Amino acid sequence: MASANLSAPKLTINGHLPNQMKPFELDFELDVGERQPTILIVDDLEINRRLLRAMLKAAPYRVLEARRPAEALSVLETEHVDLLILDLMMPEMSGLEFCHRIKSNRRTQLVPILMITSVQGIENEIAGIASGADEFLIKPLHPDVVRTRVRAMLRNKAAIDSLEEAETILFALAQAVEKRDKYTGDHCERLARYSVMLGSAMGLPRWELVALHRGGFLHDIGKVSVPDAILFKKGSLTEEEWIVMRSHTTKGVEICRPMKTLAPVLPIIRNHHERWDGSGYPDGLKGEEIPLAARVLQIADIYDALTTARPYKPAFSREEALATLEAEAHRGWRDPELVSLFQQCVEKFELSNEPESAWGGELSHSLENMRQQLMR
Repeated sequence: MASANLSAPKLTINGHLPNQMKPFELDFELDVGERQPTILIVDDLEINRRLLRAMLKAAPYRVLEARRPAEALSVLETEHVDLLILDLMMPEMSGLEFCHRIKSNRRTQLVPILMITSVQGIENEIAGIASGADEFLIKPLHPDVVRTRVRAMLRNKAAIDSLEEAETILFALAQAVEKRDKYTGDHCERLARYSVMLGSAMGLPRWELVALHRGGFLHDIGKVSVPDAILFKKGSLTEEEWIVMRSHTTKGVEICRPMKTLAPVLPIIRNHHERWDGSGYPDGLKGEEIPLAARVLQIADIYDALTTARPYKPAFSREEALATLEAEAHRGWRDPELVSLFQQCVEKFELSNEPESAWGGELSHSLENMRQQLMR
């Protein structure tokens, strides 16, 4: 096979160009899901790449090659890679540097890395693992060991991917719930942004900002269990109907609890209808008993509801919505300090008029990253 072009890395599959491919053997079993796993080999020496291809040729892998780290980074921009195999010693940057760069990027940090070297010494293995490599092999390579490590790493990657797919399904379900009401528009997106704006002003750590962003989409997911006859009833709800409506908070928790990564979001889903004076639901929590993230999202939720036109009311102006929030704080329903801070944020950024342009560079970039992580 011809050497890979430096400017455009050649795609090979088990050592063949696509038009030379042979049908895969159907009796091969690999528990990594239905999609064909993609492996990227990064090594400047053709002999090393050819050796690895030979070891992997019996399996239905899609094998990509790159001679230099820059080529590999280019491939990662356009391809879904399930496993990286790279040499410790590479031109341009070391395998340690390259590995650290991959693991520092949120888009590629979950791609497993198998690092290989001919340099003996436990210190190299320690350095490789410390840089982010998931497995470390020393040459000469034993084919069975390589194949076993590759299969195990791909199984783990498939498990991670399945969790990400489950999260994606939940977010799609949450948006489907929102779309049931044609008047809510992009409520979840706005709510996520308002919540993160307030959380950022409070100096909350990144993990809480991510929880707030996710909570913006998932807070009402439990409404999937509420019949349309109740959800869109034009008149007042009966006591029995209110019981069903209020249950969306606990139903939402039941839906999201199996996803361990959503644990920080569960208090938001359950308690975003509590009131500062304890008159809310479902737990009747009072004051600071109410989780902070739930209080933050609640204020953003009310503000967005007030500034959005509904069949029963026109959209409030920014001033009217903030005045209503302030009145509810005086009434004992909302956290007065958070209402005051939210008012300052809205007046500073004028979010009700230009929600896209007023975020500021760093915060806007952070939110876009979160959005891409959640909606990919």
